[in-house]
Amino acid sequence: MGVPKRKPSRSRQRQRRAYNSVLALPQLSTCPQCAAPAIPHRVCPACGFYKGRQVLTVTAGA
Repeated sequence: MGVPKRKPSRSRQRQRRAYNSVLALPQLSTCPQCAAPAIPHRVCPACGFYKGRQVLTVTAGA
């Protein structure tokens, strides 16, 4: 079984681990109702619509 000859440097370890945070970012799309950025398959936080239906009542100026 292969065993590493040397310990990976701190910078190499951190470079490898830094990419995991990029994968966790939410991908945003635009809401077809109000064109605000929203996470897909979720209720739009700006207008409260999901699949063309009003699901939440959103108060303005909160």
